[in-house]
Amino acid sequence: MFTGTYTAIVTPFKKGKVDEDALARLVKAQIKGGVDGVVPVGTTGESPTVNVDEHVRVIEIAVQAAAGKIQVVAGSGANSTAEAIHLTQAAEAAGADGSLQVCPYYNKPSQDGLFQHYQAVAKNTGLPIMLYSIPGRSVISIEVPTVVKLAAKCSNIVSIKEAGGTADRVSQLRQALPKDFTILSGDDGQILPFMSVGAAGVVSVASNVVPKLVSRMVKLMAAGDLKKARNLHEKLYDLFKVLFIETSPGPVKAALNLMGMCDEEYRLPLTKVSKKTKDQVRKVITELGILK
Repeated sequence: MFTGTYTAIVTPFKKGKVDEDALARLVKAQIKGGVDGVVPVGTTGESPTVNVDEHVRVIEIAVQAAAGKIQVVAGSGANSTAEAIHLTQAAEAAGADGSLQVCPYYNKPSQDGLFQHYQAVAKNTGLPIMLYSIPGRSVISIEVPTVVKLAAKCSNIVSIKEAGGTADRVSQLRQALPKDFTILSGDDGQILPFMSVGAAGVVSVASNVVPKLVSRMVKLMAAGDLKKARNLHEKLYDLFKVLFIETSPGPVKAALNLMGMCDEEYRLPLTKVSKKTKDQVRKVITELGILK
């Protein structure tokens, strides 16, 4: 169901509100860049700082701007099961193609709690679901047996975004899951190793900036052309690193601001990156030929 390059798209703000025009432009730029889909209001989309109405509106705008040309996998997870169900049903009503369900953060549920949480969400939507394991932000991971159980019990849980894991964990998942259950890297720097052991693509931050190049690299790996894919990885490696030298999405929003794509505005407790970081971002994207 979910393969290829999906951009974890930023949520642009202007004077304290969601900048709807800028968001639509960003989605259209992703279409032009050849990605397979966008993921609005995930981690990169600053989901913790938008209210419920804004959250749903961002999904609606993404769906409208995508216009059926690429998939929209709505970030509609939460650390409250009831909220996750509400957001996912709203995403379905808005016309999203799928739902990204983050591992509930802060409250540290057990693996059985995770299973029951995801099962409840799955039972209350017809959307295909991509699980999202990100222990760096959620403290816990969705363990392999839990993913396997969810895949067996919930027919619409069809994919997982693996962020902060290892190639060995991807191998474990690939060995244990049905062949049509897809694994996507949640880390641009891990695209090559993850795809080499069975991942089917990426949910990318870097593709906000270079959608054509990230999409090209993923396609090369899928086609088995490791040499050309590695050359692109080496070209993009500095970008992959610089986009995380401060808390994401700070650096990627700084890059998009330098490119004239959106304002560099956040909501507290997130703030602008330091001048040093922005200078590093400018240097990297200039070397890539994005800025003249």
